[in-house]
Amino acid sequence: MKTALRLKTSLQESIQDLLNEQIAMEAHSSAAYLAMSAWCNVQGLQGAAKFYRKQSGEERDHMMKIFDYMNDLGAHPMSPEVKNITLHFNNLHDMLIMALEMEIKITENFNKITDQCHKVKDFQTARFLQWYLDEQVEEEKTARRAIELYELIGIEGVGLFRIDRELEKLIHE
Repeated sequence: MKTALRLKTSLQESIQDLLNEQIAMEAHSSAAYLAMSAWCNVQGLQGAAKFYRKQSGEERDHMMKIFDYMNDLGAHPMSPEVKNITLHFNNLHDMLIMALEMEIKITENFNKITDQCHKVKDFQTARFLQWYLDEQVEEEKTARRAIELYELIGIEGVGLFRIDRELEKLIHE
């Protein structure tokens, strides 16, 4: 039964669908980063494990911000089912690249949602999404920096140890 409170929302169905899709992407990213953290920990890369655990929490926060926005407008956010999480990685470099690719996909999806908001004249949601668009610049920058550190330092000798320490430092930037 729908209550009067939930009968109407200013969010068009197409926007609700896209926001729910984004909630699912954020949940998947959060779980993926948590799996990366666990893998790093098993490998003895505790700095990288802390870095990816923090990333996991941020993705969950991003998901909940969209979830709350939809609730506030009387829409129906969906709690996503998370599947297909990679649990094992060939090496740290491959994992770093996977993280960047994931962030680029998220950016592309936010652009798609924002474009649809403009098409249907949902300027309120477009404005809400601007924070995410700005945040994605930082997310991609951080992911690129992690790859850059790996490639600059290299893994010879104590290189992997140094990379691990530098990834932990990214938490505070």
